[in-house]
Amino acid sequence: MIETTTLLGKFAKGKVFKDERTNNCVIYTRVSTKEQADNNLSLETQRKACDQFAIKNDLLVKGHFGGTYESAKNDERKEFNHMLSFVKRSREKISTIIVYSIDRFSRSGGNAIYITEQLKKQGVNLQAATQPTDTSTPSGKLQQNIQFIFSEYDNQLRREKSVAGMKEAMNGGRWCGKAPFGYEIVRKEGKNVIELNEKGRIFKKAFEWKAYEKLSSADISRRLALFGLEVDERRISEHLRNPFYCGYMSHKLLDGKLVKGIHEAIISHELFIKANIEVEKNEHGYSLHFENEPIPLKGFLKCGHCGQPMRGYLIKAKNLPYYKCNTKGCCNNKSGNDLHRYFKQALEYLKWELMPDTKDFVKKQVIATYNKINREREEDKVKFREQIMEINSKLKRLEERFMIEEITLDLYQRYGNTYREELKKMEDAYNESGKRVSNLEKCVDVALEMAGNLHRMWEVLTFKDRVIMQRVVFPEGIQYDKKTNRCRTKEVNFFIRYFSQLSKDAAEIKNGDSNFIFEIPALVGTTGFEPVTPCL
Repeated sequence: MIETTTLLGKFAKGKVFKDERTNNCVIYTRVSTKEQADNNLSLETQRKACDQFAIKNDLLVKGHFGGTYESAKNDERKEFNHMLSFVKRSREKISTIIVYSIDRFSRSGGNAIYITEQLKKQGVNLQAATQPTDTSTPSGKLQQNIQFIFSEYDNQLRREKSVAGMKEAMNGGRWCGKAPFGYEIVRKEGKNVIELNEKGRIFKKAFEWKAYEKLSSADISRRLALFGLEVDERRISEHLRNPFYCGYMSHKLLDGKLVKGIHEAIISHELFIKANIEVEKNEHGYSLHFENEPIPLKGFLKCGHCGQPMRGYLIKAKNLPYYKCNTKGCCNNKSGNDLHRYFKQALEYLKWELMPDTKDFVKKQVIATYNKINREREEDKVKFREQIMEINSKLKRLEERFMIEEITLDLYQRYGNTYREELKKMEDAYNESGKRVSNLEKCVDVALEMAGNLHRMWEVLTFKDRVIMQRVVFPEGIQYDKKTNRCRTKEVNFFIRYFSQLSKDAAEIKNGDSNFIFEIPALVGTTGFEPVTPCL
């Protein structure tokens, strides 16, 4: 009988349970706010209670986690996840996680129950030092789950009270939350007060430029930079639409209504409305154009049949670039890899290797021309800067006189518009004057090297720089003819073409076996290439 049982034993179901629990544990402590963490409020108390619980239950602490502020409303917490990762991956089996109380572990209710279930499957038990529970029994497990649910319920009650308090404050004109751009929250007499700062005083000009001069977001961003205020042009429209700047508050807690705030307004209601009339004219606002790296000829390449720009796209399955004409019935499309090869061949035809004397002459001429132009620009830049400061002073004085009622609104607007028009002209001229190159000689060497090896440069440049280079070399773009399988262009940058022909005869380019045709006449003794200033 015994022998038969032994033989049939392998057919038995179920496994003999082996208790693999150890006395290794980790401790997790946390508080909800930064202020509590900075003051070490309750963190030391939590850790002390957890350590005592471990000693009392003969548990060996293998690590302390938390010790900082983390919200328990959800379980996307850095220290919390660090602790869970340690428990799962530790070489020394961790069987217990000790917290001060259940709400220190999580307040996410159902999600907290799920996490503890997953931990239990791995042999990890959760214990609260102030709420010890035997979770090995159904009643103990139920008790712990009820504690999780009550913690979530308590969170919801707190949130409801907090939201009610915020609603009451905002209906009374007091802003709650992060201060809008141009304002800051300061502590005065034990209360948080929102005050206008220097950024806000400068940003006031953005409303005037939009309302009276109808400037774009990009232009407004550039002008603000002149006053030392950097604002991303993509955020300009968002700020201009915020009624906070004219004294009113808009918030989702206000149930779709505007409330007059007690904060300082930087503009009038009339100016805000006038500026937003101009903002709304641009329905799409600021748009981002995400370019595709593998198709740099997009928009630059034109159809040789209808003359329309060819769009570029990728066949995702094979990651192959293609160009196609959108004109109905044109059916002009071509592999991007082939067109890129033709384009690089065209650039290679335009390469040059100048003789040392010729290269030295060109270098000196470029430097002399640059110095002459920039000498004049530097002188103009100083004048423009002085005039900008003078006009700004006039505008400031005009505003002061209007505020103290020395002049009427009609005079303020008339002279204000005149000054702003003058200011725009001066700022545009100032921006166009550009910046001077720090190491001019080295810069010219690099530029000449790049211009003589365009085919190599095109391969290594970024998408944005490729597009710029294409337009410089071929001002009228290039066209692709599907019938002849050829690309052609009507214009090549004069400077590049001229020095390319010094290296080799342009006729070789036309007669060579190539998929690219230069539809341009041979160079003759063209006037206008004389040195602007003597090189010696």
